[in-house]
Amino acid sequence: MAMVTVNNSFLSWRPPPFPLPISSINISGKKIRVSCSFQSTSIGYSFCPQVKEAVEALYPLFQEVDNLVAFNTSRVLKAYRNARVGTHHFGGSTGYGHNEAGGREALDSAFAEIVNAESAIVRTQFFSGTHAIACALYAILRPGDELLAVAGAPYDTLEEVIGIRNTPGQGSLKEFKVSYRELPLAGDGSVDWDALATAVKPQTKCALIQRSCGYAWRRSLSISDIRKAINSIKKQNPECVVFVDNCYGEFVESMEPTAVMAVQTSRSYLWQGADIIAGSLIKNPGGTIAPCGGYVAGKDKWVKGAAARLSAPGIGIDSGATPGGIMRLLFQGLFLSPQMVGESIKGSLLVADVMAAEGYKVQPLPRVPRHDVIQAVQLGNRERLLAFCEAVQRCCPVGSYIKPVAGSTPGYASEVVFADGTFIDGSTSELSCDGPLRDPFSVFCQGCTHWTQWALVMEEVLKSI
Repeated sequence: MAMVTVNNSFLSWRPPPFPLPISSINISGKKIRVSCSFQSTSIGYSFCPQVKEAVEALYPLFQEVDNLVAFNTSRVLKAYRNARVGTHHFGGSTGYGHNEAGGREALDSAFAEIVNAESAIVRTQFFSGTHAIACALYAILRPGDELLAVAGAPYDTLEEVIGIRNTPGQGSLKEFKVSYRELPLAGDGSVDWDALATAVKPQTKCALIQRSCGYAWRRSLSISDIRKAINSIKKQNPECVVFVDNCYGEFVESMEPTAVMAVQTSRSYLWQGADIIAGSLIKNPGGTIAPCGGYVAGKDKWVKGAAARLSAPGIGIDSGATPGGIMRLLFQGLFLSPQMVGESIKGSLLVADVMAAEGYKVQPLPRVPRHDVIQAVQLGNRERLLAFCEAVQRCCPVGSYIKPVAGSTPGYASEVVFADGTFIDGSTSELSCDGPLRDPFSVFCQGCTHWTQWALVMEEVLKSI
């Protein structure tokens, strides 16, 4: 019912934004009563039976994810209040970047509080997670030191940084006389805890923990796993620097690796989480809108060391221009990140349910807690891997007409195929999948701004494979 008031001899009327089907008009005194009849119109999309069944089964888990999103959003809001974030922080800078109006400092401060670290450096000048990780490794390691990989082989793009796959003259850690050792995974794909208990040697300066599965068919590490690993490492050598490659893991749980408390009660040791973590802003913490960048956070000593590797000794965190407009995207992206990660988790749950029901091996298994945003599906052959990626590309908002083609990519040991029709080039957090063209031909899915896009993708995948 719409009410129209008579003011003197004029009707005061503001039409609604849609046509009203008027069934009767009744004038009484100074009021005009307009009776309107509405017909409910339902606009819906009917998913295919396999997707519909999975969605209906997953709704209770989706609610749990929403609760996590609310908690993690509260962490971000608290940090922004304490950093007194304002619009003056969104301005950019040129040249040396010395006249920036406190934006870098406010963002670093907020990020450090969110991850419970002594300090952080969040910069557009980090152009990938690998770049941020490399800066941190070069800050920590010196000739004669050893780097120990705790959870099997590292991600492909770190192999040349370490020197496993060496390009002579490029300045790998190996060329700087830093030795490397890795602990193979246990038979079930988890950390070999028995081997780790005696793995740290006097020369082991840094223990690298890769939180995400990378391109390995293994379970990603939970915060509980990371706490257990820190405890084991520090028991053997409290001075060994624990470094967590945090890519794809931010906001997937209620805390980050720098926030865990690792305690050895028998000797009353107490350690405050990982010494240093690093990651990319075009993954989780960019909230799908950060156009570039990465971060390093942790103990102040190591963060400053990484900043000096990014810039130069003596310059550290105090320079670096940020073009206008980007600071707002970094602040806003970090604020949106818990929500976007929540949608990614829902998407991964959906992919696992649908593909497992179709008989494919999946990692993680359906309906189990997530520790990163990656969902792996073992497709078994090259043709199915390519068909899967083509189906994903057709459901992307950018470049849906492009056919993904496998090829060599800088930093990767094998041919790799990518499906990533994203607004930010390479932004895996928007929705993407990729996989190396090698046995067992697994595809690794990640990201989305809303789980319904993965539902649409799954329909296209089922038609294709």
